[in-house]
Amino acid sequence: MTDRISFHDFSGAASIPAELLRRTESDHTPYLERVAPIIERVRQEGDDALRHFARQFDKVTQPDLALKVTEAEIDAAIEAMDPEILDSLRYAIGNIRRFHEAQKPEESWMIEVRPGVWAGDRTIPIESVACYVPRGKGCFPSVVAMTAIPGMVAGVPRLVIITPPAPDGSVDIGTLAAARLIGVTDIYKSGGAQAVAAVAYGTQTIPACDKIVGPGSPYVVAAKRLLSDRLDPGVPAGPSESIILTDDSVDPVLAALDLIIESEHGPDSSAWLVTSSRRVAEGVMEALPVHWAAMDPGRAAFSRAVLCGAHGGVLLTDTMEAAIAFTNAYAPEHLEILTADPMADLGRIRHAGEVLLGTSTPVTLGNYVLGPNAVLPTNRAARTHSPLSVHDFTKRMSFARVAQNAYPEAARHAERLAQYEQFPGHARAVSAARPQPTPGSDYLPPPAANMPMS
Repeated sequence: MTDRISFHDFSGAASIPAELLRRTESDHTPYLERVAPIIERVRQEGDDALRHFARQFDKVTQPDLALKVTEAEIDAAIEAMDPEILDSLRYAIGNIRRFHEAQKPEESWMIEVRPGVWAGDRTIPIESVACYVPRGKGCFPSVVAMTAIPGMVAGVPRLVIITPPAPDGSVDIGTLAAARLIGVTDIYKSGGAQAVAAVAYGTQTIPACDKIVGPGSPYVVAAKRLLSDRLDPGVPAGPSESIILTDDSVDPVLAALDLIIESEHGPDSSAWLVTSSRRVAEGVMEALPVHWAAMDPGRAAFSRAVLCGAHGGVLLTDTMEAAIAFTNAYAPEHLEILTADPMADLGRIRHAGEVLLGTSTPVTLGNYVLGPNAVLPTNRAARTHSPLSVHDFTKRMSFARVAQNAYPEAARHAERLAQYEQFPGHARAVSAARPQPTPGSDYLPPPAANMPMS
């Protein structure tokens, strides 16, 4: 079979068509329609609905599936894991933990905005967060690490993992082993839209949570959207996507290797090589079939579907300026810069979930072991969203206090503004009608003594 890799030659074009910015998840309408009845059934029937959908979608054969993973199952997973894989998990977890510990904000701060007027912020962990770990096209202990570690570092009191079961009712042993190494003990067996509904409403077994984080299929993304009034949906992380951005300096064989990385996730992924070099473009298209021939046939088929389809391939531009302009417009989840001076080109990138610089920093390393989070915004959400971080597991609460001697000036200005906006109650509260406190009754300690404690 001939591999007809999608090739878009815009070397003489004034602009690149907007349809190339589209992903498979760009229109959620059909998914929203399909997941709505699933959500409603979970809301009404709880665990029974989850077991029904486990049989329907995950092909689980157990009629009375135990939805909560037991300690014995986690113990067995640790025993069954290859010691070398455990060693690599520990390596990755250590790097990810160190990165996110450096990210943790200070618990509290305040400044004196005017003499006697103090204001600040206090950072508080979110009470409960569910980490969604997908399984449909693979097993992802790396997602456990990327979602659970920042939650642990943030100090979330109730952190749970929810993940689809296998047909025999088991959970991937790598997922369980990673959870044990990180310290998460509450793990539940459910996937897809029904899992999102479970943590939104709560069931007899699965607790309701305030937020859900983690990547998922378009069905998971659609369920998060429909339930966003009950559950913070977190970073919008859908099917995988990447851009490999190159000039003429890179080896096409290497660029082709890295183009395959995200394309092998599944046919709903998106992956582009964007280059100003015809030599590189043609060389990548020659190298891809050679790499596919050396891969697992199933994953190679996924990669072919993406790179020979409408949501991936090779895009050639006249100049690096045009290549970078397309990259910024696309706002990819993963971006590799394979140019002669990647650090200089980094300064020209405005929109990307993560940027990996140079030929020794492939997406694979970012996905597993470098430390920065690999749960990233997709479908152009990188224009306004950031990678998953410790900040996603916390909230800020502002506080302020005004000393008696600073009150008159602040009140005078506030009263004027309240009157202008026609709020007489606001204005009266800071007018002469306000009883004056006893002198010294609200003594304001110095800043260090006034910092709130957890």
